[in-house]
Amino acid sequence: MNFYFTMCKRYVLLPMAGNRNNSNGSLNNVGTNGNYWSSTVSGTNSRNLNFNSSNANMNDNNRANGLTVRCLKDYCILMLQPFLKYFMMKNRISIFLINLSVVASVNAQTIAGNLSLLANQPIKLEGFNGLKTYPISKSTIDEKGNFKLNYSKADYGVGYLMSADEKPLFVMLSGEDVEILGDALSASQSIKITKGQENRLFEKYATEHPRREQALSAWIYLEKIYSQDSLFAIQKRPSKNIQAEKERIKKEDLAFLAKLPKDSYVSWFLPTRKLVSTVSTVAQYRPEEISATIATFRKMDYTDQRLYKSGLFKDAIESHFWLLENSGLSLDSVFIEMQHSIDAMLVNLVKNEQKLNEVTDYLFNLLERQSLFQASEYLALKVLKETSCTLNSDLAKQLESYRAMKKGNTAPDIIFNGDNFAPGYEQNKVPNKLSEIKSNYKVVVFGASWCPKCTEELPEIAKLYQKWKSKGVEVVFVSLDENKELFMNFASIFPFISFCDYQKWNSGAVKDYYVFGTPTMYLLNEKREILLRPNSVKQMDSWVDWYLVQGNK
Repeated sequence: MNFYFTMCKRYVLLPMAGNRNNSNGSLNNVGTNGNYWSSTVSGTNSRNLNFNSSNANMNDNNRANGLTVRCLKDYCILMLQPFLKYFMMKNRISIFLINLSVVASVNAQTIAGNLSLLANQPIKLEGFNGLKTYPISKSTIDEKGNFKLNYSKADYGVGYLMSADEKPLFVMLSGEDVEILGDALSASQSIKITKGQENRLFEKYATEHPRREQALSAWIYLEKIYSQDSLFAIQKRPSKNIQAEKERIKKEDLAFLAKLPKDSYVSWFLPTRKLVSTVSTVAQYRPEEISATIATFRKMDYTDQRLYKSGLFKDAIESHFWLLENSGLSLDSVFIEMQHSIDAMLVNLVKNEQKLNEVTDYLFNLLERQSLFQASEYLALKVLKETSCTLNSDLAKQLESYRAMKKGNTAPDIIFNGDNFAPGYEQNKVPNKLSEIKSNYKVVVFGASWCPKCTEELPEIAKLYQKWKSKGVEVVFVSLDENKELFMNFASIFPFISFCDYQKWNSGAVKDYYVFGTPTMYLLNEKREILLRPNSVKQMDSWVDWYLVQGNK
C-alpha cells in the first residue's frame, strides 16, 4: 500500500511484509499482513501497527518477540489514519480504525467485571487529588451486568467505583487490570476481586485486619481483668496465654504487610491506611502505642504523590491532630506536641508551594474549628515566616490575621459609619465609635443576615446580653449586609449596638480586623486589647461564667 504524508511531503510504501517467527526467524503471512514497530517504548514493550486487507489495529508487544519487521515514527502511524480508513471503506469492510483515542488507550488499564443487579445503570470511576476527587471514567452497565472502565498512569493511587446504589467500592489504581464480580457495589459480601494482584491483596487485608484489631482489643480487655481483678489475678496461665495470643495477632498482621510485593503501591498504602484508621483504638485501648504512632505520623511526607492520590490525605491530617488532642496530656503539653508536629510537616511542605497552601489552609481551619487557637496561631506565624515559598493571597491574608490580631495586640478602633441601632443609649449619648463605649469588656461580632450561622448565634447572644451586660460586657454587631432593608429587619430586634455601612467585605472594619468568614468574634478589654477570639457563643458565655461570674483569674 502507498500512502502520501503531507508532513513528510513524500509517499511512504508500507508493504504487507508479514511478521517474523520469534523461534526460528522465518517470515509468516508475507503479502497478507503488515507489522510495524512504533517509536513509543515502555520498558520491554513497544506499540506496533498491524494491518491486513480487512483490519487494522495497534498492539502492545514485547520487543524480544521479534514480531514486527519494520519501524515507523509514532507521528507517521497516526498519519495513516485517513488513508487506512479510505482503503478499508473502499474494500467495503467494517473495521476498527486507528485513531487518537485508540493510541491513547493502548497504555490504559481497565477495571471491568459484572454487577448482576445493576444492569443498565450508570457506573463511574473517580480518583483522589489531595483533598478533592476528580472523574476518571464513566460508562453504563449493560443489560447482562457487564461493565468496563479505563484509567491511566496519571491516576496511579486509589480510586472508587460508584453506581446507582451510591455505595463506593475502593480500588487500587496501581497499573494493573482489575476484574470485579458481584451482585451490586452495596452488596459488599458478594463482591469478589478475580483479577489484579494488588487489589486482591487489598481486599484480603481490608477483610482480615479489622477482625484482628477487634480480637486484639478483646484480649486487651480480658488482660486488664486478669491483672486487676483479684478474683482472676491469681490465675497466671490465662494471663500468659492472653499475652501470647496478643503477640501472635500482631505478628500475623505484620507478616502479611512484610510479604507484600516490594515497591508496589499496595505495600505503601496498607501500612499507611492502618496507621490512619487505628488512632481511636490506640488512644482508647493501647495508650502505650501513642508515642510511637505520633512519631510515625511525623515522618509522613505530605508532598509524597502516593499520599496525595490515596484518599488518605485529609484523614492523615485529621487523625494526626486528633490523636495529639486525645493523647491524655495536659492542654499545654498538647499544644507543645502540636507545634512539634507542625514543624515536622513543614520540613517537606515548604519545598512544594501547591501542597503547602493546600495543607496549611485545611489544617488551619481544622484547628480553628476545634478551638485549638494556640496551635492555629503557631501554624499561621510559622508559615508566614517562610521565605522559600509563596502563599496564595486569600490564605496569606487569613494567616496574617493572627499576626495582626493575636492575643495581647490592640485592636483597631471602629467608626460606626452608616446606619446603626443603639438600644439603651440616650439619643445624645450614642457612641460614634468603639473607643467611646464605656465598658470593661467589648465583644465585637462580625456577621450578616445572609449568614446561616449568624442567624442562629446572634439571637443566642441577644438572649445572653443582659447577663453579659450586668458583668460589664458590651456587644457590638458589625453587619456585612449590603441591603438596608435586610439589615434593618435583622438587627432592629437586638438589644445591643448594631451598625452597617453596606460595604460587605470592603468595609473598613472588616479589613482592619482581618475578617474572612462570618460569624467572627473578638473579646476586647477596656483598652481594646485582644483577650480572646471566641469560636462560638457557647465559648464566650463560658468565659463570662468562669472569669466574671465565678471570679476566677
